Amino acid sequence: MNSTVNKSTNTYHLALTGISCASCVSRIEKALQAVPGVQDAQVNLIEKSAIVSTKNEISVDVLIHAIKAIGYEASVINNLEEEESTKTSLEQSYYRHLTYKTALATIVGIPLLVVGMLNIMPSFSTPLGHQINLGLCLLTFLTLVYSGGHFFIGAWKALRTHAANMDTLIALGTGVAWLYSLVAILFTKWLPPLAQHVYFEAAIIIIALVNLGALLELRARRHTSSSIKRLMSLQPKTARVIREKEEIDIPIAQLIIGDFVRVRPGEQIPVDGIVIEGQSHVDESMITGEPLPKEKNINDKVVGATLNKSGSFIFKTTHVGKDTILAQIIQLVQHAQNSKPALARLADQIAGVFVPTVMIIAILTALIWFNAGIEPRVAYMLVTSMAVLVIACPCALGLAVPISVMVGVGKAAEHGILIRQADALQQACQLTTIVLDKTGTITQGQPQVIGVYPAQNWDVQQILTYAASLEVGSEHPLAEAIVKAAKEKGYSLLPVTNFQAISGYGVNGSIQEKTVWLGNSKLMTLQKIPTNPTLENQADHLAKLSQTPIYIAVENQIIGIISIADPIKSDSKAAIIQLQQMGLKVIMITGDHHGTAQSIASQVNIHDVMAEVLPQDKAKKIAELQALKQRVGMVGDGINDAPALAQADVGFAIGTGTDIAIESAGIILMGGSLQGIVDAMLISRHTVRNMKQNLFGAFIYNIIGIPIAAGVLFPFTGLLLNPMIAGAAMALSSVTVVANANRLRFYHPRKVI
Repeated sequence: MNSTVNKSTNTYHLALTGISCASCVSRIEKALQAVPGVQDAQVNLIEKSAIVSTKNEISVDVLIHAIKAIGYEASVINNLEEEESTKTSLEQSYYRHLTYKTALATIVGIPLLVVGMLNIMPSFSTPLGHQINLGLCLLTFLTLVYSGGHFFIGAWKALRTHAANMDTLIALGTGVAWLYSLVAILFTKWLPPLAQHVYFEAAIIIIALVNLGALLELRARRHTSSSIKRLMSLQPKTARVIREKEEIDIPIAQLIIGDFVRVRPGEQIPVDGIVIEGQSHVDESMITGEPLPKEKNINDKVVGATLNKSGSFIFKTTHVGKDTILAQIIQLVQHAQNSKPALARLADQIAGVFVPTVMIIAILTALIWFNAGIEPRVAYMLVTSMAVLVIACPCALGLAVPISVMVGVGKAAEHGILIRQADALQQACQLTTIVLDKTGTITQGQPQVIGVYPAQNWDVQQILTYAASLEVGSEHPLAEAIVKAAKEKGYSLLPVTNFQAISGYGVNGSIQEKTVWLGNSKLMTLQKIPTNPTLENQADHLAKLSQTPIYIAVENQIIGIISIADPIKSDSKAAIIQLQQMGLKVIMITGDHHGTAQSIASQVNIHDVMAEVLPQDKAKKIAELQALKQRVGMVGDGINDAPALAQADVGFAIGTGTDIAIESAGIILMGGSLQGIVDAMLISRHTVRNMKQNLFGAFIYNIIGIPIAAGVLFPFTGLLLNPMIAGAAMALSSVTVVANANRLRFYHPRKVI
């Protein structure tokens, strides 16, 4: 893989504070998008961060100012590892303080609740009761300030910018309960006897329950970003560098391009580079998802954070710091986790009007109870409107989709699948047709010698030696395959004189004072070299198998045939059958003629073939399928695949392919295996199902909860929803959404095939 991150725009990564719900997300995104030059802004509620893309480089202070202007705080993230460490320590501190706040509210609230249930509090009308309640008023006020102060601060900041959020609902619900209780104590005689009641315990217990829900949510949420932390932890902290003929261990941050680094057995490779000495096998599963170690020889590339299994080698660094493949993967995963699929945008649109709508419903509820309710009207009015405000907090709605996206993108990364945009993750499960490029996708993309067929009295070594000696100076892919085959067998090449290339036919030259011809059957005919019937039949058979027969002749006699082909990847057929079993129509697209294309297709169980398609026409073929109402996924690896990848509903780029193909795709398969498509689609299906479950739960919770809190069941059952129960339900809804999303962490696509 050459590159994963789009460099055409400037990207800024910001850490946010004061963000609490989907309404906050919507407000910050709108504020950032209003800044001149900003192309896109995506806020992650779970990570409390924003990724901002701009056309031109602008001052990050402008972005931070726009966020501060609407009541939030922001800071720029420069170093991902340092930021992750800082964020972890801040989360631990926040968790600790939230625990103290919850504990105080619980210690104060539960005794008040018990006393209220036992009805043992002295009456307001007695001096003792009046004094006790004034004392409780002060105690609960201090508790509200300490345990719930963050809600009131958040609500005030929102109010200053003419907005409302989750904090507004909590602050209104608990604040009104406390103020009413204060009025009831100070102006007891002005209220009807049935309305002479305090709600201190409700206000404090609601604060305790909401804080407890936040604690449980934070605890469950820690696992959702584990994929990023796991990726960061893969990179070693030091490297053994060779400087001035001495080997010394230095921090990885001090490595520069061109350093020589030694890697011993069992060590992780610190950064990207090229092997210059030694040989080994490297476990690259964290990058490609491929379980088998890869052999590494001189001039082979190695990737930072992969594991050296055996052998010691020295490599020259080519990419360090944020330019390594691992750093780019982390950046890509973070960007995808911040991006929004269509389902999330729908939820954001609803959340944008949700809080004001709830406040209107709460006011209408209060008015209805005050004007048409039974006595004590004021008490019923307060209880129902407070329950509506508390139960309707949009925490679950705001978390529903982002939390699933975070876990799903992380799960995909674990399997060597990089999601560039969350939309691709959502759309992958909706595909009906998969179009596969042949070369480099179904096949390995590198011609290889498949077989050598000697004539009588000749052997494989003689044929490969002559052929490789002729082709050693050629850059033709078939020539490279022949030379590679000879070198792998350890054959020594012979000197060649009078070399000549005959365009469209082959080559010839003198070896050991004999004229040697190497090429196609047309070359043999051109030189009037008689064919051997046995070898001719063999050549016809090889052609039917989509292999290219290369004739070799010495003087005037054919001495054998070399069969060359682009081998089919070992797992292509199995992956294609799995895609078909999943209900997808699989099509192969190639520039090869129909005979060759059909031969390859039959070997991998593909029944639909688009052959002799020019590179510039591949995108048109995708568009034709889309015109037939097909949702099309395109898989490719070359420059000529880029337009088709961009045209498709979802483009899958083979990560070993070209930069432009990778940039045009929505999903990158880090390994070369088509199994990655199966894994990506299965992960997509489970992630989208999880999103829908979360959204359904959040919507149903509010659709059912708000009317019940407003008292719609009271005329039929005589029951009202206690505001404290509403607070518990609200807290539980958020925890449920996070817990449901975390189920994705235990999903393994290959276990279900």
